[in-house]
Amino acid sequence: MTEQKNAMRPLTALAVAAALGVGGLGNAQAATDEQMAVAEQYLDEFQPSTLTREEQLEQLEWFIDAAEPFRGMDVDVVSETLATHEYESSVLAEAFSEITGINLNHNLIGEGDVIEAVQTEMQSGESIYDGYVNDADLIGTHYRYGQVIPISDYMDGEGSDVTSPYLDLDDFIGLDAATAPDGKLYQLPDQQFANVYWFRYDWFQREDLQAQFEDIYGYELGVPVNWSAYEDIAEFFTENVDELGGREVYGHMDYGKKDPSLGWRFTDAWLSMAGAGDKGLPNGLPVDEWGIRVDDCHPVGSDVTRGGAVNGPAAVYALTKYIDWLDAYAPPSASGMTFSEAGPVPAQGQIAQQIFWYTAFTASMVEDGLPVVNEDGTPKWRMAPSPHGPYWEEGMKVGYQDIGSWTFFEHADPDARKAAWLYAQFVTSKVVSLKKTHVGLTPIRQSDIMHESMTERAPELGGLVEFYRSPARDLWTDTGTNVPDYPRLAQLWWSNVASAVTGERTPQGAMDNLAAEQDRIMERLERAGVQENCGPRMNEERSAEYWFDQPGAPKPALDNEKPQGETVPYDELVAEWRESM
Repeated sequence: MTEQKNAMRPLTALAVAAALGVGGLGNAQAATDEQMAVAEQYLDEFQPSTLTREEQLEQLEWFIDAAEPFRGMDVDVVSETLATHEYESSVLAEAFSEITGINLNHNLIGEGDVIEAVQTEMQSGESIYDGYVNDADLIGTHYRYGQVIPISDYMDGEGSDVTSPYLDLDDFIGLDAATAPDGKLYQLPDQQFANVYWFRYDWFQREDLQAQFEDIYGYELGVPVNWSAYEDIAEFFTENVDELGGREVYGHMDYGKKDPSLGWRFTDAWLSMAGAGDKGLPNGLPVDEWGIRVDDCHPVGSDVTRGGAVNGPAAVYALTKYIDWLDAYAPPSASGMTFSEAGPVPAQGQIAQQIFWYTAFTASMVEDGLPVVNEDGTPKWRMAPSPHGPYWEEGMKVGYQDIGSWTFFEHADPDARKAAWLYAQFVTSKVVSLKKTHVGLTPIRQSDIMHESMTERAPELGGLVEFYRSPARDLWTDTGTNVPDYPRLAQLWWSNVASAVTGERTPQGAMDNLAAEQDRIMERLERAGVQENCGPRMNEERSAEYWFDQPGAPKPALDNEKPQGETVPYDELVAEWRESM
């Protein structure tokens, strides 16, 4: 791929003119005029926008001029398959190619495949793609290995001539997640979505169901604040309600197939929701939501014997509840599903609630004709903060937020990197970002979130707009900098969790094995000395009791892991969000 691309990289306006069969810079200007006409034809597609049409054209003219040295070049970028990226791949990539003359190919592959490609590039030093939309979850990896060029350095240095004066970084809402301990921005957010609680608002509002629930459990049916209430509600709809509208009802939805996506189910903050880590934002210090302890910036262990929390009582409780709820309250088919297969199930109308639901599914949950959408287009469902487990404490992160971000390797071809950086800026620019937000509902800019078109659409989106307009969104964070090698460590999670789901190991045994495997990898990284910044420096092992006696995580087992259930009325919750805007 690299040789083919290098053969197709004209570098000057004169070379472009020659390729077009014309001569002189005047004719290159004529080509620009033609491109401006193409750009103007795309303006209807790029609506709505926070910009006027004149301002959109002004920015598109900048892209045309900046892309001039790269016209005719083939550029390949990649992202996971997501509604937002599908729009980029099918519409925005074509628009960019026609407007700039760069032949942009935006590939869509599975999230696990993206991570595998990133890992392969890191190991081989050879380009597979010219740019990646790679989760900011890998910020700890990119910072430590030094193979990714920091965006902040690039904009000030090599890429200054292709960095848009209209980029407006201050308008992005997810930059903290892509910023390393050295204060540098390593990745540019392209889309983001949170992991929240989803429920059937229409069912929860029924007076007969409210009375029945309170009669059985002694408190009001509402948005669960803790896992005790979630479990009670799951039991209520599965065993007491059982059927609504002639269809069987389930009080919980999840997935359990042995697949890489099973690992994301847990690394995407399941342990922190239970309360396994420490207080502190964005990720808990010194123990984060992966259960990894750091000293200063150096990972020092996962196992409780090293001060980690991967196999502590809170983590074992979290895995146990995941298995219990999947078995007792989810559809029988759920245990054989992957993330992508389970995602559409709540829209089919038989699920009462889901504790672990991504806002990225919003776009597919508001389509006309779905059982979960009213005739007027408003949803029968709502989203709210996920409940937390008994080990959770005020001051801990509430949930996970995925922030897919543009990432560029140091070893990439410099010209291809510049062309790919232009595309990255284009698909995140104010020219297209609001329209992209409406399509995929994964907002990245404050100006888009606050736009009147989002206000008008808010009643159709089940709380999404209110959530992203409130400070509450800052309590949902991505994987932090404690994780020194995301690709290697992440692949350990799904196989170990699966061993507990199948009964091959107990939850304690599965988490013990996971902690041991994570620590072995971090020990190898320490011995190899391959990480330039903040590499692992593993703690000597001590007794688990020693660490349980220290403040914070790992936390000793609670005498009562099911306190009284607690709920809150949804309308009061949303009112609080609105008041805090």
